[in-house]
Amino acid sequence: MAGFVVVCSLCASGACQRTHIGQPLPHPGRVYCDTCRCGFETTATTYIPGATVRIECKYRNTLQLAYSVEGETDATGTYNILVEDDHEDQICESVLVSSPVNDCKSADPGRKRANVVVTRYNGVVKDKHYANNMGFFKDQPLAGCEELLKQYLNYDQPE
Repeated sequence: MAGFVVVCSLCASGACQRTHIGQPLPHPGRVYCDTCRCGFETTATTYIPGATVRIECKYRNTLQLAYSVEGETDATGTYNILVEDDHEDQICESVLVSSPVNDCKSADPGRKRANVVVTRYNGVVKDKHYANNMGFFKDQPLAGCEELLKQYLNYDQPE
């Protein structure tokens, strides 16, 4: 009888795991304009509506592209790209494609891509997997950025 219960439990847990097959995985994130060109978000940071972002998944062994889907940010600079299928054995990243802001089109080399998890078989209970925010540099820093950075870096300039 105990063996029967174990077998039934294993079958039921497998059935529960498979209920999400075919449902896309949501991947939200945000795209910003680094208005002070400092490489991270600050209180002067603005978020970019209409920026294009791509999620790419590559085969681990060959690094050849296996899957790609694009999305666009909303009015708050947030994107929510739905990824079809499970990409458990692939390396997936969110990648900046373009910015509609004329003076903020240069992708920050350190923040132009973010690793994302595109599988339901990794022990994480929730389906929504957030990507780190990604950013573009403003062509010229805003006035007042030096003062702002002093607050972040907490240093005194010799006078």
